[in-house]
Amino acid sequence: MRYLCLVYCEDSAFAAMTTDEKRTLDRDSLAYDRELERRGQFVAADALQPVRESATVRVRDGRTSVTDGPFAETKEHLGGFILIEARDMNEAIQAAAGIPLAKLGSIEVRPVLRFEA
Repeated sequence: MRYLCLVYCEDSAFAAMTTDEKRTLDRDSLAYDRELERRGQFVAADALQPVRESATVRVRDGRTSVTDGPFAETKEHLGGFILIEARDMNEAIQAAAGIPLAKLGSIEVRPVLRFEA
């Protein structure tokens, strides 16, 4: 079964990091992706641009509205994702616990809903 690991973090956590700390985090994150791949669990992963680069789109009564950034006022924002294969939620949680950014923010683990055509 597929699970989406949504990586949330505070922008301020990155702003406080040195260049070397950011490089180490990037290196560790890519190494963990390779480890998941070696174990046959890796499907896809990507980091996202800062939240200030985002827009929220809504369509209500046929009208489209666009606002800068995310709608919710929160400290943590979606920073990236890792899509994995796991036997069950427990195995997915174990995989999520190894994501280096779990030490700075939080990882939401959510089963992927499959639609039958």
